[in-house]
Amino acid sequence: MEATLLTSHTAVRTVYRLSGVAPTEEAILSALDLALLDGLGAELHAPEVLNTPAVYITCGMERAEAPWCGSMSRTTGITVSESVRRTAALLLLAVDDAVYAIGCDQGYRLIPEHLKDKRFGLSFAIRQMDPNMIRGAVSRSLGRARTDISLVPGGAPVPLLGIRDHSRIVRSLGGYLDDLPLTRSRYKRGRAVSAQGGCGLRIALGVEPDALISDLRTIARICREDIPHQELEFVDHIVPVTDTMTLDELDQGFDERLGGRAEALVSVSVPSEHHVAYGDATTYRTQINSPGALVSGDFDLGYTLTRARLAPPGRRLKALRDGTVTLARDRRAGVTDTLAVTSALSWLETSMSLGPKRFFLMEGEWYEAGAAYVEECRATVRALFSPTPSVSLPSWSDGETENTYNNRVADDRPGWLCLDTKNVPNPLRPRDQVEICDLLTPDGTLILVKRAGGSGPLSHLFSQARVAVELLQESPQVRADFTAKVGRLSGGALVLPEDYTPRRIVLAMQLKNRDGLTPESVFGFSQITMAQTAKALAARGVTVEVVDIPEGGASPCPPPSSRAAGDVRVPAQFCGPVS
Repeated sequence: MEATLLTSHTAVRTVYRLSGVAPTEEAILSALDLALLDGLGAELHAPEVLNTPAVYITCGMERAEAPWCGSMSRTTGITVSESVRRTAALLLLAVDDAVYAIGCDQGYRLIPEHLKDKRFGLSFAIRQMDPNMIRGAVSRSLGRARTDISLVPGGAPVPLLGIRDHSRIVRSLGGYLDDLPLTRSRYKRGRAVSAQGGCGLRIALGVEPDALISDLRTIARICREDIPHQELEFVDHIVPVTDTMTLDELDQGFDERLGGRAEALVSVSVPSEHHVAYGDATTYRTQINSPGALVSGDFDLGYTLTRARLAPPGRRLKALRDGTVTLARDRRAGVTDTLAVTSALSWLETSMSLGPKRFFLMEGEWYEAGAAYVEECRATVRALFSPTPSVSLPSWSDGETENTYNNRVADDRPGWLCLDTKNVPNPLRPRDQVEICDLLTPDGTLILVKRAGGSGPLSHLFSQARVAVELLQESPQVRADFTAKVGRLSGGALVLPEDYTPRRIVLAMQLKNRDGLTPESVFGFSQITMAQTAKALAARGVTVEVVDIPEGGASPCPPPSSRAAGDVRVPAQFCGPVS
């Protein structure tokens, strides 16, 4: 019964928001490629039931014989003729001040590419998607001409996808949504609602006219009013250059470069929205500044740059922007076999410098390298400080050694174990020792403690955290040595599983001559290394938290020289105040 209700009330569609199109029927019609529609024999309808300016287009895309028939007849000696028929439908409708496009079957190919709001679906995703249940991501690396696709069908936290980087542009996110007042949510009855957000937004939308318009209004309100999830706000840190003067300089510089031999300075990258089509395509039809076209088995960079070079100065970049690359399944490609039609420029990547600033062209848009670096570091560091810390550590008194402090903390907390100076052999050089942590909690959390008056001690702390996690995850011998030592030192009270690997690390720090530990009070160099450490550990599935150790007064504890370090535990009541 539930499946019937879901099917009857909603349908999964991909919706695009169009840029630069006024919310009138006349403007919507003017934005379409009417020549293409005439060639397909498309029928235009006026869906009055929607009570809003709208255009509905339908057409059939037919071919007399499937493209595989001829070649398979030669291979098998058996002549078989099967016809192919594909359909296309496109609904364009105005909702308030925006125009949306929803395609069915091949209908998405009727939407002019340059009208699509490239960040519409992604803007919704980072505001509404559960950051702990991301099912997939598509990202691009600035200057590396590489697309990375991560798929986790069951969902995973953002850090495990490895996409949080100041030089990485996220193009698409898929996952489960937080509760929201869409038609599907009212009928899901406990079932999770999922979506895919990139240029378009693939999501279950209401089928009835009022329900569809209500859903689009809700999506628009979320994109307009809601703030991104803290764990996903980094997606908005890298945005295309918008300064007109800068864009003019970059375009002019690239246009001049296209006039010479630019092959060594330009690389090829598959447009992120079409990576599925790229995997299926066997034929590429490239048409640039000419009525003729090159048909080839792959994208031809040399031909593309040659066609641009033949254009007059000042028109070369436009020739690429207006030129098209059509991906098809078969060399005899007709309308039915076409997988995607893209701008030729969207396949090219290059870099340009303006003074000390570096810029990269990616999918037809310019990005400044490093523009998001500082803010990304700050955001990463801020996220490590919880408003409600998971552990509260006592004051650290002046004159009290680190070893004495750690022993005191362990004595004061049932089940905690002090492992300061209780090292394990380094598998790379067994004569050397590695300290895994200073304190271990009953739930297996590693706590690393450091008092620092500069960035040097903190760099050692962050390196220790990474080394500890990597060794425990990668070396069976280190795991065996560490778990055995924990069991022995705790007298059997704390037993870790033989395959133990940490899931959480707490970095406990006290900064000298600072008014407490905050994201802003951390030394500048240490903010960078702290952010790098947190990202590296998050990619390994380990969460990081930073907590402050309050300063205490003078300690009455005897100096370290009066006892063997690590062997004598001084009772907590003699080692300064405990918070």
